[in-house]
Amino acid sequence: MTQSWQAIAVRAVSHALALCAVALVLFVTLVPAHAQTIRVADVTPLPVPAELVALRARPAIGPTQMPVAAGQQPLTPQLLANYVDRQKALRAVNVLDETQPGELNTDVLLGYIARGSLGGNSAISAIASFTSPVAAAKPEPALNPDALAAYIENGYQPVEMRLQHANAERDCLAQAIYHEARGESEVGQLAVANVIVNRARSGKFPSTLCGVIYQNAEKGYHRCQFTFACDGRSDVPGERRAWVRSAALAQDVYAEFALGEDVGAIPGSALYYHTTNVRPNWANTYNAVSHIGSHIFYSPN
Repeated sequence: MTQSWQAIAVRAVSHALALCAVALVLFVTLVPAHAQTIRVADVTPLPVPAELVALRARPAIGPTQMPVAAGQQPLTPQLLANYVDRQKALRAVNVLDETQPGELNTDVLLGYIARGSLGGNSAISAIASFTSPVAAAKPEPALNPDALAAYIENGYQPVEMRLQHANAERDCLAQAIYHEARGESEVGQLAVANVIVNRARSGKFPSTLCGVIYQNAEKGYHRCQFTFACDGRSDVPGERRAWVRSAALAQDVYAEFALGEDVGAIPGSALYYHTTNVRPNWANTYNAVSHIGSHIFYSPN
C-alpha cells in the first residue's frame, strides 16, 4: 500500500516537471528578445555628405553649363508636338498612289544604268538593240538624244507595265503546263514548257509566251497550236495541287526565259510535240529528238 502511494507521487511529480518544461519552451519561443522589437520607423538615416549633394546638383552634361548641340535638345512639349506633327505628315503621304511616269531623260536613264539591271543587261544594251541589230558584237554606243528617242519610241515601258507583262507571261505558261502535261513527271512538264520557250525565241512564232500559247486560238478548234486554248472549255484549273505545281514550275521557267538562259530539258531546236497515242502526218517530216513520258518531241529538219 505504501509503495503504491510512492509510485503515484513520483508519476505526479514527473508530469508536473514535463508541463513546466513545455511552458518554458513556449515562453522562450513566443516572447521576442528586446533587440527584435526595434521598428523600422525608428531608424534615422545617415546625413548625406556635402560633397555628394554638390555633385548631384551639377548638370548632366558636366560641371559647366554648355550650349546644347543641334539634335540634343531636351524633350520639351513643343519639340514633342513638332515630332508628332511631322510623323502625321509623313504617314499622310500615300506612296502607293499611281503616278504618271516622268520624262525618260538622260539623267533618269543614267541613274537606271548606275543601279544595274537584271542579268547584267544594262539600259545601254537595251537601247542598242533598237538602234543597231548587231550592237551586241560592238562596243556599247554612247548615250545620245537620238538613241534615247528610239528607245522610248520602240521599247520603253514603265515598271508597272513590265510587272503586269511578267505576271501574264507566267500565268499563260502555268496554264499550258497544267492543261498539256499535269499528269507528267517534272521533267515531262519541263519539256513541254521548253517547247514554248523555244518557239518564242525561234523567230518563227510570236515572241512572247502568251503569244505562242494562244496563237490562232480565235480561229477555233484544230486551228490553234495548243488544244486547251481553243476547245471551248473553261481554263480554270480543277486540281489545286496540280495547279500549284504547274505555277511553281512556270515561275522558274519564265525566269530562265527572261534571262536568256537555256531551260535544258530538250534541245533548243525542238519546236513540236505530240502524245504517244496519236501519230500526226507532220511527224514524218521532222526529227524526233526526245521521248519523255507520254510525249515525243521534234525539231525541224
